[in-house]
Amino acid sequence: MNSFTPESNIGWDDQIVVRARTQVRLDTSSSAVNSAMRRSSGALVVEKKATANRAHTGDHRHAAKVDRETETFHTKTVSLDAARAIMQARQAKGWTQKELATKVNEKSTVITDYEQGKAIPNQQVLSRLERALGVKLRGKDIGQPLAPRGKAAAAAAADKK
Repeated sequence: MNSFTPESNIGWDDQIVVRARTQVRLDTSSSAVNSAMRRSSGALVVEKKATANRAHTGDHRHAAKVDRETETFHTKTVSLDAARAIMQARQAKGWTQKELATKVNEKSTVITDYEQGKAIPNQQVLSRLERALGVKLRGKDIGQPLAPRGKAAAAAAADKK
């Protein structure tokens, strides 16, 4: 005898079968879509879009604005005096570009760009290069030896006065 609970129409002794719903498999290959279109069976065509790995195209309005601009844009690069000073100081110490790059914690391509005068000046990189090479690379007197720092330098400056 089945006894029912007031909330449902399932008895205590009835067997409950839980099974997963079967998923409808869509064949999205081009041959399947073409054959469905030939039969005019009203097949639903769904495009797969992998947006996670696709590169963004960017803002087209900004690109159009740049195209309309008549002003010429020029990025400031390292001066040729500084580039020559880097190269001469590095060669005077007998270092390769790779060794200098290791000492200033940069890639050797960055050092190459600075020595060719193609790099956009970065004040942090220039200060590390100045300290490693012992040569001024910014401001006036590019290529001159860097003044020593610390207590010894302060004592030497006091002795000169």
